[in-house]
Amino acid sequence: MQFGELIQSQFLWYALAAGLLVALVSGPLGCFAVWRRMAYFGDTLAHSALLGVTLGFVLQLDATIAVGASSCLLAVVLGYLQRRQKLSVDTLLGILSHSMLALGIVTVSLFGINVDLLSLLLGDLLAVGPRDLAMMAAASALIAGLLYWLWEKLLAFTLHEELAAVEGVPVEGVRLALMLMLALLIAIAMKVVGVLLITALLIIPAASARRLSHTPERMALLASAIGCTAVILGLLASILWDTPAGPSIVLSAAVIFSLTQLRRT
Repeated sequence: MQFGELIQSQFLWYALAAGLLVALVSGPLGCFAVWRRMAYFGDTLAHSALLGVTLGFVLQLDATIAVGASSCLLAVVLGYLQRRQKLSVDTLLGILSHSMLALGIVTVSLFGINVDLLSLLLGDLLAVGPRDLAMMAAASALIAGLLYWLWEKLLAFTLHEELAAVEGVPVEGVRLALMLMLALLIAIAMKVVGVLLITALLIIPAASARRLSHTPERMALLASAIGCTAVILGLLASILWDTPAGPSIVLSAAVIFSLTQLRRT
């Protein structure tokens, strides 16, 4: 297929729209993940995706819905355990991350489910269809609405939890909302970049924007813009050189991050 014919293909525009939707909301959420050092939290939720796929198969649910439900449930469990357990957060996340991944692999084997592991791990952006896009749009709109509504509370909570609580911010509720938004993002981003690369798409644009920003709002907007740029460049590279779309997007984001490090502060 010629390049001109390819860019007129409907599946390519679906892929582009899906990638941009995820990049737009992952920018602000990624900023909170960077500020609160929650990268490992994202990995833990991503590792529950395989279990979600299995549950979707058993309960005859759409894979994205099942992954979203399992990720949200794990986010609630993590929030509870972080308050109750005496283990450090990174130790707790390490235990749950690998336990969920192992549980997902075991359940896939027990139920004899035929899972395309490569697509699950690295994403399958070019296979996004109208139904996938509609679900991504709905989830992205929900995340964007919650971010707009809770922005000031999230900032106060991020800057100083104890002071935010004194000022009347419902700290536990805000913490849970942030975790659930991350869980929902991971469910829709799985199709774009896969389980292995979700956290990279979340963290790299935010880390790039941090060096170029002086306010939280500017950092969030720049992170979204950098994420969208990485999606466009990654898809273009995938078309030109026949490389996997998800890894190409993450690599594009990494190149942008490298370029931002050249800027003098």
